[in-house]
Amino acid sequence: MQQHTESRHVVIYGYTREELAKVMRHFEEQLPEYIKITIDSTHLVTRITLTGVNTGIELLRFKINKYHSSLKEIFTTDVLSLEDRTPAEVLGALLRERELTVSFAESCTGGNLAHRITQIPGSSAYFLGSVVSYSNDVKADVLGVSRSDLSQHGAVSRQVVTSMAEGVARLMRADCAIATSGIAGPDGGTKLKPVGTVWMAAKLNDTVVTECMHFNGDRETVIESATNHALVMLINLLRNSYVAPEDFNDE
Repeated sequence: MQQHTESRHVVIYGYTREELAKVMRHFEEQLPEYIKITIDSTHLVTRITLTGVNTGIELLRFKINKYHSSLKEIFTTDVLSLEDRTPAEVLGALLRERELTVSFAESCTGGNLAHRITQIPGSSAYFLGSVVSYSNDVKADVLGVSRSDLSQHGAVSRQVVTSMAEGVARLMRADCAIATSGIAGPDGGTKLKPVGTVWMAAKLNDTVVTECMHFNGDRETVIESATNHALVMLINLLRNSYVAPEDFNDE
């Protein structure tokens, strides 16, 4: 008899491998033999794929849809996509659907946000450009960041990423913006702002939200993690599902 194959995807954000193992253990034990699960987790973005193979296509679809729904219920607000999409692809689809534009102001991510978004075919419909404002002079002279804020609070601060996001949106006349400023390492950290500290801002029209994260790992890991987190911030803002974290004071 002919074998039928069905696949379903859930992409989530915010779980370490250890956290996933605890959450998924009971779910995996429930799966029938003819439905396999693969979990690919990188920099807090996790792709979960259910693949079922069976001779009875109706039974297969019923069962795989049931377990797919269970996965959605487990992760609820942490779901980025029910298709096999990257955070940049999810953001791009939202921007295209709403006919909005975006620009980036990047310091520690060094153009990685722009790289991610321009890998998507057709991204010119919504992505206007990016300013890699690595130096304080570029932050001030190009993006309009206050030199007193840079001096008083430092480049890695809420005040500076807020101004960076506002500045690049104004410069490029974009509806949305993302800004990043942090310490990717391996050097440059302090007791108050250790390596892995990254401030990020996401802007939608007149609303700007900011977060400070402390990412573990080497330089590449910090850059990739900050890129993912910043993209997810804007995704949640666009979905009206953004929840502010507990306040962090970098003074």
